Amino acid sequence: MSLPNPASGSKTPPALTPVVDCIHPKKNTTYHDGRPAFDDVPQLYIDPVECIDCGACVPVCPVSAIFALDDLPEKWKQYTELNESYVKAGKFTPEEFAKHQVK
Repeated sequence: MSLPNPASGSKTPPALTPVVDCIHPKKNTTYHDGRPAFDDVPQLYIDPVECIDCGACVPVCPVSAIFALDDLPEKWKQYTELNESYVKAGKFTPEEFAKHQVK
């Protein structure tokens, strides 16, 4: 699954939070690995390690921003690298995340 940012600035996790654990950052959560908090990021991210491709997040996403990789519109493919860089191999890497930030 990929969570591009077609609705820039829209982060509405309440609908997603009870459904899936792979969406990050969680609201009201402090990360001790240096990962940015909910209020510090422009979009939410799907951890590719935690995601089991169940699709539970797709119908509840309030901005229709989640796609299976095969269905991801071409214009949003750049967000796959940004999404993956947020949590790479299950570990947040600030350098990798910064390298892929969309300006």
